[in-house]
Amino acid sequence: MDKRIKQTFFKYIRPYKRQAFLSILSNVFFALFSTLSFVVFVPLLNILFKNEAREVVAKPAWNGIMHVKEYLNGTLNFYWVSYIEQHGFVSALGLIMALIALIILLKNVFNYMALYFMTFLRNGILKDMRNDMYKKVMSLPISFFTERRKGDVITRMTSDVSEVQWASLIILEIIVREPLTILFSVIAMLLLNVKLTLFIFIFTPIAGWVISIVGKKLKRDSHTVQQYSSAFISHIEETLSGLKIIKGFNAENRFINSFENITFKLFKSSNRLVNRQNLAHPVSEFMGVLVILTILWYGGRLVLIDKSLSPAVFLTFIALAYNILTPAKAIARAGYTIRKGMASVERIFNILDAKNPIVEKPNAIDKNEFDSEISLNRLGFKYEEEFVLKDVDLTIKKGETLALVGQSGSGKTTIANLLLRFYDVNEGAIKIDGIDIKDMTKESLRNLMGLVTQDSILFNDTVRNNIALANPDASMDEIIQAAKIANAHDFISELPNGYDTNIGDSGNKLSGGQKQRLNIARAILKNPPVMVMDEATSALDTESEKLVQDALDKLMQNRTSVVIAHRLSTIKNADKIVVMNKGRIEEVGSHKDLMSLEGTYHKLIMLQSFE
Repeated sequence: MDKRIKQTFFKYIRPYKRQAFLSILSNVFFALFSTLSFVVFVPLLNILFKNEAREVVAKPAWNGIMHVKEYLNGTLNFYWVSYIEQHGFVSALGLIMALIALIILLKNVFNYMALYFMTFLRNGILKDMRNDMYKKVMSLPISFFTERRKGDVITRMTSDVSEVQWASLIILEIIVREPLTILFSVIAMLLLNVKLTLFIFIFTPIAGWVISIVGKKLKRDSHTVQQYSSAFISHIEETLSGLKIIKGFNAENRFINSFENITFKLFKSSNRLVNRQNLAHPVSEFMGVLVILTILWYGGRLVLIDKSLSPAVFLTFIALAYNILTPAKAIARAGYTIRKGMASVERIFNILDAKNPIVEKPNAIDKNEFDSEISLNRLGFKYEEEFVLKDVDLTIKKGETLALVGQSGSGKTTIANLLLRFYDVNEGAIKIDGIDIKDMTKESLRNLMGLVTQDSILFNDTVRNNIALANPDASMDEIIQAAKIANAHDFISELPNGYDTNIGDSGNKLSGGQKQRLNIARAILKNPPVMVMDEATSALDTESEKLVQDALDKLMQNRTSVVIAHRLSTIKNADKIVVMNKGRIEEVGSHKDLMSLEGTYHKLIMLQSFE
């Protein structure tokens, strides 16, 4: 059994140890009554094969543990023959039938109880594992997901978790229920006939070895299926997200062909996996029949030739042998499930074991106030091998508006990401009031800052809940006031249900300008001392830009602001404008100062004047 499967099993079963204990206890009784349901047929068959009572013998004496079999057989025979002598065969037959019915009833009651408690285990493990996966996804840095498709992460949190859940619960069966059923059956068989029992165990390992061959490649096949399932979900997610572009560029056939290629590969790999699983049943069934036929051959000789075995005991022995084969086949099937689970475990642990490079120090400071300045000291940063920021020195005074301008790829957005500690710097430091942001808790750092991005990120929820994201306890009056400052109240009032209107997936029921104003209202409601705005108006038309810019101006009043601007006309009044070029600061100054230099900023202004 894979070490990680066991670790996962015991970690997630711990909160449900009561249900686990009751399920195990129920399985113990199920295995016991399952064996007794066959053993109890011996006296019934004796009655049917021999229609007269045997001579009543004396009750045997206890002669030590070495003679336990003779003592138990003798005692049972004494009471049974005595009962037949006193009450007759018909009464004995009725007693046996009632006993059989009771034992089978108890067997099924404990089987139901085991499944009942297992339901809480199964669903509890599934819930807890998905919660842990989601928490881990939320804790990982943004850089982790730039290298992965969203569909792949979704697959790991859904189908892979389900596979591990079943693999973990199968362990409970193969370490309790099935082994105990086999153990009790073997004990009963040894009590019935030692020689025939030993003969069986010569052939059973051979049958088990043949069955195990079938599942050798199952883990690899399962891993391949999971990979194609991830690609399948990723393709659907990308298609739905980019449906307008696909239709606008008449690219439907290209995406359809790509999707059909993925589904064909998934079809082939799934067929290979399922057929390998399907082969397990006929192989185990055939090997089981061979074992039974071997018992019939050897046991038949003991009954017909050696006369050392009664027909009643022989038939019961065959039933017990079959009672061993059923759990043995279940253990074999469990092996296939565990192999599939091991493939999923690897994919899940790629996320659960992922190291978060943005580590919060144990003694990190909760900084709740911004007093004087933000300083970037000799800043250097790289996503991979090459530095995208180098030797960046900046100071942003409290209440100052700083604008970052420059060509795409010059490092403007990277600075914004570093301020919020979405990434950690490779060189230098970012300090707030002289305190390195690495020495602060991430929560308190981000509480000091508000963020308005170029992409209006909204959620499939009501207007009210989208605005109140950072302040769920805000009153309705506070939400309305924030919306008014953001120039959003008028269009919200015209929506079918006002602030309780659901805006659809990513806010797609709204226009671009309306979505951006909701983003600004959200930032206003948070009311942070520092605002970071990443090209908040670049994707808007002129009319929407005017409304949004007016809202941004209100947002920046009496507040420290870092503005990344594409349209330079929006940052002319900034206290300080920083011109970035290839990851370095090229020019710093006010609009008037930079224009008088007639350098890079002057060229950018001139170019936009003719757009």
